[in-house]
Amino acid sequence: MKSFKRVVVTGIGALTPIGNTVPEFWDGLKNGVSGCDNITKFDASKFRTRFACELKNFDVTKFIPRQDARRMDQFTQYAVVAADEAIVDSGLDLENIDKNKVGVIWGSGIGGLKTFEEEMIYFGKGDGTPKINPFFIPKMIADSASGNISIRHGFRGPNYVTVSACSSANNAIIDAFNYIRLGRINICVTGGSEAAVTIASVGGFTAMRAMSERNDDPKTASRPYDKDRDGFVVGEGAGALILEDYDHAIARGAKIYAELIGGGFSSDAYHITAPHPEGYGALLSMKDALDDAGIQPEEVDYINTHGTSTPLGDPQELKAIVDLFGEHAYKMNISSTKSMTGHLLGGAGAIEAVASILAMQHQIVPPTINHFTEDPEVDNRLNLTLNKAQERKIDVVLSNGFGFGGHNATVIFKKI
Repeated sequence: MKSFKRVVVTGIGALTPIGNTVPEFWDGLKNGVSGCDNITKFDASKFRTRFACELKNFDVTKFIPRQDARRMDQFTQYAVVAADEAIVDSGLDLENIDKNKVGVIWGSGIGGLKTFEEEMIYFGKGDGTPKINPFFIPKMIADSASGNISIRHGFRGPNYVTVSACSSANNAIIDAFNYIRLGRINICVTGGSEAAVTIASVGGFTAMRAMSERNDDPKTASRPYDKDRDGFVVGEGAGALILEDYDHAIARGAKIYAELIGGGFSSDAYHITAPHPEGYGALLSMKDALDDAGIQPEEVDYINTHGTSTPLGDPQELKAIVDLFGEHAYKMNISSTKSMTGHLLGGAGAIEAVASILAMQHQIVPPTINHFTEDPEVDNRLNLTLNKAQERKIDVVLSNGFGFGGHNATVIFKKI
């Protein structure tokens, strides 16, 4: 039987509400910086939620020519910028690699929502004549992110976008992992992006009562595990990884950040928006990832949780962790970096994978900020890394992503 190839991370990229590059992102993470503030992208004064985690001081024309950028929705722009940073970071010699064996597998939960919204608003203001931008469809469709990355660099391997709500990026990372370890490709650009700070997104999520309404204090609105959490905070941006066959990476003398050792999937099979009340789907996803990695629960040092700051989701994920890890759950560090970045929806797993890798590299666990009051529904015996980063030995990190529809995906990275 043919054995699986080892898969390693040789490049990372990040475009986030707390930093537009990997070094800036890490600086924000370790210092517990909140990326949340009042919305600037549209007039939100009449909305119940008037804040979000937007990108700061981002000018796409510094990375992509204006004419090209106009043909991309913002979620694709973000994908291209983060992927470019990861490719440069990887040190790949693009002139001398086999581009037939390089794939692009990306994740986005929504795709070009802003493009769709703008075109429909423009149409609604007219006389009913369908004057639609010829780039409307190519900008809107979710696979334009992977398509543009592929075209930009000439990568001719597998090319598609996974859509599984807020587990989309983890889904993409696991798919890329599988293509490489099966020997189908040598390298894959993977990750995820979202640009959902829009009228339709903020309006839709607030209509569901899913988002925080802490308008008087937005910087502390994302409060995972806090008694007074009242919903998630939407974020935007992208994260990118270069995954590579270990032997291929060694042969070219690449630096290696970490090894990706396992990926797990499950479905809650319970409700279209609410998590399973016992956290069963979360438990199955984590167990599947551990089994895939061939490691025991006791080997995990840190869990970057899904931790969105919702009343239902936070305690149920922690319950799943305790049920699966037993007493070891109290020896690990756990944190939700969404307390700083907000929730990037389909792109969340990508920036959280980057955060997990950086935590191992620096042996520092990023904090769960904005914790003020213990919640009796949360197991507060767990080390939730509250309000301040903690130094510790980190050899194995597990990162969760869960989405509407009951989609669950878990990735595990190991220090190498």
